[in-house]
Formats: sequence, structure tokens, C-alpha cells
Amino acid sequence: MADPLRVALLGYGTAGASFHAPLIAAVDGLTLSAVVTSRREQVLRDHPDARVLADPGEVWAARSSYDLVVVATPNHTHVPLARAAVDARLPVVVDKPLAGSAGDARELVKRAEKARVPLTVYQNRRWDGDFRTMRRLLTSGAVGHPLRLESRFDRWRPTVATDAWKENADNDGGILLDLGSHLVDQALTLFGPVRSVYAEIDAHRSGAAVEDDVFLALTHASGVHSHLWASALAGQLAPRFRLLGDAGAYVTWGMDPQEAALRAGRKPGSPNFGERPASEWGKVGAGDALRPYRTLTGEWTRFYEGVVTAVTTGAPMPVDPHDAVRVLTVLDAARRSASARTVVDI
Repeated sequence: MADPLRVALLGYGTAGASFHAPLIAAVDGLTLSAVVTSRREQVLRDHPDARVLADPGEVWAARSSYDLVVVATPNHTHVPLARAAVDARLPVVVDKPLAGSAGDARELVKRAEKARVPLTVYQNRRWDGDFRTMRRLLTSGAVGHPLRLESRFDRWRPTVATDAWKENADNDGGILLDLGSHLVDQALTLFGPVRSVYAEIDAHRSGAAVEDDVFLALTHASGVHSHLWASALAGQLAPRFRLLGDAGAYVTWGMDPQEAALRAGRKPGSPNFGERPASEWGKVGAGDALRPYRTLTGEWTRFYEGVVTAVTTGAPMPVDPHDAVRVLTVLDAARRSASARTVVDI
């Protein structure tokens, strides 16, 4: 059996510690060789076999010691760190968003293609259980021809965390890039290219330096409409997904359980990891003819399994980096729409 790919993880905040390192450790074909962070004690407690490095430059200087770089640092550092990985000829996974704008993302993708270095973006929400379920329902025709998707990431966080980088505009913070990247990627994955965008983007909380409440209305070239919300001020939650079709609807509440499980220290592969109990399944149908529909298991590990296959065999990465450019094109258009208070054509 081939030796596992040696991974250098850049960053050990929430993304690195909860969303990347546990998955890397759980997937056959990967080993967490090094982590670049100031949180030495935490890394050695969680992953005692990993080296702790103080600076990304140590990775580039020892490039032959690694087979894959994972960028899990604040948003504004994604492009320079990914560019350095590409220049070191190291395949690279970048946490979403790939960049702060479509232009910067496009230049990075071109750089990687010219260097023939595999590049991908961590759009793990494609493997949420409820999203996987919705894709199956669309394929099976259970709701008929799709008409509109309503999708939400709602939270109740009325107080600004002033020490958090995501609350800082200089760090490419704000809920549009943070959660909007997921919402738009899921909509494009389901329904394809977007023809026009209308957006409302607001900063409501006292002391907010970046947006904390957004709404996007996308018109896809296919004719389907996607209505997307993300808010830090949702005192009561709405459905996570509401998919309307001409033969019925699919409605589901609550978030995929993988994030909460990982934050609590549970490991992928542990009993019932990623599963929703029957009491939380969504419902399919119309009017009084509704039936529970089993939510498929969430499988974020499949992203990294795809990375192993891509790096070792030359197959495509699990998320095409051009998809990230398309997502950012929509988000850029959303900012223009909100500023001009008009619909923006793409």
C-alpha cells in the first residue's frame, strides 16, 4: 500500500482544529505531518505525532517533506499562502472563500493551472446530509420540476465579537464571504449558472464593522430561483431548506450535525457520526400528503477522500476551483446590487 500523503496544515483556529485536522486524521491515505500555528500545546494534545511549525516559510523550505498543503487561516491570507504553495509545487486545499474577490481567485486558479499544481477549495457543505438528500430528491423527481430553493444559515449572535478576525473588514470578514460562499456554492451545484443577482446586505449590530445580515435572490439560467439568507440576528429559526417544485416540496429544519460533533471533539467514523435521528428528518409532499424522508448521512470525509484520489492518480479534485471563481462572481455581483439597490446581470 502506498505511503499516506504528508499534510502540512496552515492554521489551527476553529477551521484548522475542528474542520480540517480531524478529517485529515480520519481519512486513509493522509497523515497530519505538520501544523503551522502558535497553539503548540493544543496541537500536541490533539495530534501528538504532528510537528508544530512557527511559520509557513518552514513548509516551503522543506517542500520535499510534504505532499499536500491545507490553508485554514483568516480569509485575507488565503491567496498569498495558496500562491506560495503553488510556487513550491505543492498541491493545495484552501478553505472557503478561495479569495476575497473573483478577480483574485481567477488569477490564483490560472497560476495553479500554469504550474500544473492541483488546487481545490474546501466546500464541505456539498456533503451535508440534508443537501445530499435534496440532490437525491431532485434526481428522483420527487418534487417534480424545481421552481425555487430557499436556503438559510441563521444564527443568533447579537453581540459583535470584536476580537474575532471574521468581524474585521481588513481580514475579508463578514457573513457574505463566510456563509454566503456555502449558500451560493450549493445553489450553483444544484441549478447551474446564475443569470442575475439581487441582494440586500446590512450591518445591524451595534459596533458591527462588517455585514451581519444578507439576502440574495439568484435567477439561474435554467429559470430556477434561489433565495438565500444568512444572518447573525435570527432570533427564531426558519427552515434550513425549502425546495419547491411543481409536484411538491421538501422542507427540512436544523443544521447538519457534523459541525457540532466535531466542535465537541467527536471523531469521524464514530457511531452515528453525521446521522440525523428520525425526529429531525425533513418532509416531502404537498398539502396534507406529507411524509418524512430519511436524511442521508453527512459525509465531510468524502472531500478529503477525493483529494487523496486526485493527488495520487491525477483525477480531478473534488471541488473544481473554477466553481469557487463562479461563487465569488455571484458574491461580487451581490455587493454591487446592494450598493446600487438594483438587479445585476452576470
